[in-house]
Amino acid sequence: MTSLHPAVGPAPAVTAGRRPRTRRPVAPTAAAGFLALVVLAALCAPLLAPYAPDAIDLSSSLEGTGREHLLGTDASGQDLLSRVLYGARTSLIAPLLLLALAAVLGVTLGTVAAWRGGWVDTLVSRITDVMYAFPGLLFVVLIIAVFGSGITTSVIALGLAFAPTIAKYTRSIALAERAKPYVDAYLVQGMGGARLCVRHLVPNLGRSLAGYLVVLFGEALMSLATLSYLGFGTQPPSSDWGLMVQEGQAAIVQGALLPAMVPGCAVAAVVVAFNVAGVRAADRLSAKG
Repeated sequence: MTSLHPAVGPAPAVTAGRRPRTRRPVAPTAAAGFLALVVLAALCAPLLAPYAPDAIDLSSSLEGTGREHLLGTDASGQDLLSRVLYGARTSLIAPLLLLALAAVLGVTLGTVAAWRGGWVDTLVSRITDVMYAFPGLLFVVLIIAVFGSGITTSVIALGLAFAPTIAKYTRSIALAERAKPYVDAYLVQGMGGARLCVRHLVPNLGRSLAGYLVVLFGEALMSLATLSYLGFGTQPPSSDWGLMVQEGQAAIVQGALLPAMVPGCAVAAVVVAFNVAGVRAADRLSAKG
């Protein structure tokens, strides 16, 4: 008679003190490594760039790839590799400043709305809803039309446009944090609401907020590049990637694709890398929080 119970073999040996190795996802690791190389290249641009970013050589106009110009030249004979390396500085620092401004405004509004509740929460929610209903690009263009174009105005305008998004996210996680027992314990001890939020509640939101801001970085970079492409952001002779795409667009008619393709690929690669690495970082930070 055949037994219905499977045969039980010897238990596998377990080595004491050893944990099973967990494989890291390849895509986020590769994206993070690529971003690290981009940041390093931006910092070392004076050492890596073969030419000055504003060096004009009309005799080398619209040259293709070669030993003297690895990525070719633009219509003015400027080396594209040098311009991309120097342009990485503006293209990475500007989104960082943008998100810093948006975070200060958004976190403040979201925390106040979650803490105070009532009509304050309703007022902040209605303001953010109105900002969502209003097209973000149109809002930014209106601000630029009033205060003039330039990288400073673009950063401030986009910072104001991103603030409602961060405020909504902050409010949602702050409401959950507000309900935790330690908040009531500090209130019973006589700690004021403002002091409690600054010293305890907001710092406890730090991991979730940091992960969310990493995800938003790629969108901020793309938005600034779009404004520069439209002529509202950085102005010549800057080597900003969005401006380089706009300047290289005319050369496409002459069959020269590199002046627009090189900075365009740089923007696309960095944005995709930030999205891939950002989602992974947000998941890990949220899990630890």
